[in-house]
Amino acid sequence: MTLLGLLSTSQSLFWLAVLVVCIVIEIATMGLTTIWFAGGALIAAILAMFSVPFPVQVVSFILVSFILLLFTRPIAVKYFNKDRVRTNIESLIGQEAIVVGEIDNLEQIGRVTLQGKEWTARTEKNGVKIPVGSVVIVKAIDGVKLIVEERKED
Repeated sequence: MTLLGLLSTSQSLFWLAVLVVCIVIEIATMGLTTIWFAGGALIAAILAMFSVPFPVQVVSFILVSFILLLFTRPIAVKYFNKDRVRTNIESLIGQEAIVVGEIDNLEQIGRVTLQGKEWTARTEKNGVKIPVGSVVIVKAIDGVKLIVEERKED
């Protein structure tokens, strides 16, 4: 076997090892964390089999991984995480709460009750006041404050 053939084989084995490690990590985490790099490693391994110079393999690995991450991650997250159950604090997003203290961002006041607990609340937009007794929808959570908007009557 020639030196070039041996070098090509060792580079191919290197990229195949990277591929296997990425797949093992992906299987262990099931969090769509390394699958993009596995694709880049596969392309780099194929290039190594054709004796493409190692710097080109590295650049190809980086580019393919980045392109896969950029274009397929949003699609994958949308379809693979759709059945994910929100837990703890994020389960409050979308819930209705009742205003027990007028909400006014400029005065930095506002309280709501949600699931029997009282929370500090703010609106998404400054200049909006929400009176006591109003029903609001939790849009986000910022630290220990609920970010809310007034529920629109249908």
